[in-house]
Amino acid sequence: MRNIFLFIRRYSTFLLFILLQLFSIYLIVTYNKYHQSVFSNTANQYTGKINTQYNKIENYFNLKRTNDSLVKVNERLYNTLKQDFQLPDTASKIVVDSIRVDSLLKFRRYNYLQATVVANSVSNQNNYIAIGRGKNQQLKVGMGVIDASNGVVGIVSEVSDDFSVLISLLHKKDSRISSKLFKGGEIGTVTWNGNQPNILQLTGIPKSAKVAKGDSVVTSGYSTYFPKGIMVGIVTEVTSEKSTNNFAINIKSTADFYNLQYVYVIDNLQKAAINDLLNKAEKKSQ
Repeated sequence: MRNIFLFIRRYSTFLLFILLQLFSIYLIVTYNKYHQSVFSNTANQYTGKINTQYNKIENYFNLKRTNDSLVKVNERLYNTLKQDFQLPDTASKIVVDSIRVDSLLKFRRYNYLQATVVANSVSNQNNYIAIGRGKNQQLKVGMGVIDASNGVVGIVSEVSDDFSVLISLLHKKDSRISSKLFKGGEIGTVTWNGNQPNILQLTGIPKSAKVAKGDSVVTSGYSTYFPKGIMVGIVTEVTSEKSTNNFAINIKSTADFYNLQYVYVIDNLQKAAINDLLNKAEKKSQ
């Protein structure tokens, strides 16, 4: 307290000057419309800048909540896509009016389930991804997985009660995705040679196909993992294989494996029935 009084006593003249200056400015702004307008505009400008910076900081700390809400919204949107429903073949039915058009859920083929990535690797020859969803949350082995940009990520290989492990698309040994050229429709297989993350290889495309840099590669729909038309990547390089009649094609993956945070697991509701029929057919042929 003594130091405060000493400070006031020592700088009393300067402090009085400051107070008089502030009082003068107050009088000028209050009783002069021009100065009042200038002061108001300046104050509003600086207040706006301060509020903008404050909002940026506040929005930064709310990013997680925003991302979580967007992921849930995307899950609902995925589950309303037209291609995720399939009506039965009714060509042989005589009474057309008996078709149940009001209960499309009965004929739903795919269901999308959002999950959070808890572990991911890209630098190994055989990479895996762990997600925070398991048996207790409807996951099973053999489900396909895509990222938030609708790009193929991998396939569920192991499931525990609350977590699952995916075979990443960046898996040299076991990753093989049935795919096709979006323009021409030629069917091939997407694999990874273990060299560059995010650069995949499309094999089995004949030299008669019209393929060029920039063409899209999508899932063929010839598997129970993914619906037809899910993005796999974009063609970056096309060369001719000397020993075969096929092209050697490199593609850049749609999924960004360096920045995976949220994914969507695809539940093919018809998978069990399809696999059951295929197993019966194989047994009969043996």
